[in-house]
Amino acid sequence: MATIAFKAVDVTNAFRDREKLRRWLTAVARDHGHSIGELTYVLMSDAALLDYNQRYLGHDDYTDVITFDGQTGTGVSGDVLMSLDRIKENAGTFGVPVQQELRRVIVHGLLHLLGHRDKTKAQREAMRALEDKYLARWR
Repeated sequence: MATIAFKAVDVTNAFRDREKLRRWLTAVARDHGHSIGELTYVLMSDAALLDYNQRYLGHDDYTDVITFDGQTGTGVSGDVLMSLDRIKENAGTFGVPVQQELRRVIVHGLLHLLGHRDKTKAQREAMRALEDKYLARWR
């Protein structure tokens, strides 16, 4: 059974339109030929996400999102950890509403779980194009 959960840990719960988010994410997965298993999106502070980045990935820098693949059966499953601090800062930098930047990071995490990568310039450009495609479908 598909489950998409949204949590906030020691930060403001910025998730809005949860049912619309669930439908949107389900459509993104379906567009890739997949269903949703169990996804958990967690908003946290920069410091908390940095701790995960250091402990589990060996990276000592701030990031907006870290995705942990939890695939065990059918459907896309995993945890998507996001920094509300980074999301707010990036929204200001790019001149977009915080909710739009939050949705970009949400879909970015799902795209990683669907197999997309962003290590090279070409991969980052392809990922950005997919983010834009799915953000356009939000409206």
